[in-house]
Amino acid sequence: MGAKNLQECLLLQLKRKKPTESVSIAIELIENSFEKFSKKHYKKLLAKHSISEEQLRTAIHEIEGLNPRPGGSYAGNTKIIEHIVPDFAIKIIDGELELTLNGRNAPDLHVSRDYNEMLKGYKVAKQKTQSQKDAVQFIKQKLDAAKWFIDAIKQRQQTLFVTMNAIMHYQKEYFITGDEQKLRPMILKNIADEINMDVSTVSRVANSKYVDTPYGTKLIKEFFSESMKNDQGEDVSTREIKSILENIVSEEDKNKPHTDDKLAALLKEKGYPIARRTIAKYREQLSIPVARLRKKI
Repeated sequence: MGAKNLQECLLLQLKRKKPTESVSIAIELIENSFEKFSKKHYKKLLAKHSISEEQLRTAIHEIEGLNPRPGGSYAGNTKIIEHIVPDFAIKIIDGELELTLNGRNAPDLHVSRDYNEMLKGYKVAKQKTQSQKDAVQFIKQKLDAAKWFIDAIKQRQQTLFVTMNAIMHYQKEYFITGDEQKLRPMILKNIADEINMDVSTVSRVANSKYVDTPYGTKLIKEFFSESMKNDQGEDVSTREIKSILENIVSEEDKNKPHTDDKLAALLKEKGYPIARRTIAKYREQLSIPVARLRKKI
């Protein structure tokens, strides 16, 4: 509160803490080596401040316990919680997949009986005034528009169901097992060709709809991915490669995290020959920082 920048914000909080060796070192780090600290240049910090790794570790622990945005707690107590209502549901029944469309996407629409009766009443009248003729014309137009709207809704429901059904069968192995490595490479055109519809139609369904699966609620576009060939010449999903990349990073030694070159070499050992620049692209898409920023002491 009232700090000019993040550095000053952290210092204000540290100086309010009970004085200890770790707090004193933390203050010195933030005050005199903020840039090196933010970039995790730990070796330079150890040399510059003549401290041990254990002292640096406890100082970092003090800093990690601070609040970089203390004003956030005063932004208001009202929390907006967005509940996702799946548009489809997939269940496994006797080893087979069953797809259903959520009721909110399949409302039971019908034309009001009162207006149909009113129109019939006007039509059987032997003599009609001009106002009655105008009423007949008005009601007829509105009934025609209502019937067109109901037909359009039914057509939309059919499009949604057919599109998701094609996706479900294309990715059947995944929906049966829940193993993301079973996801086949799939692009919008694959499904568009399957159901003889435009790519833009499939795109609208994929980007905005959710499906309830035995493994959680998923955004449909998560099932789409490009493909690449492994060392056996087989097409594999980039989603599968990203999953393996995440596992490698999660299991790495955080004292010496893998560089992109090392990650590329490890993936090659697993049968996925990928260039270093491609590794960097996938890492950024997964919001995984570079090796230096993943380092812990």
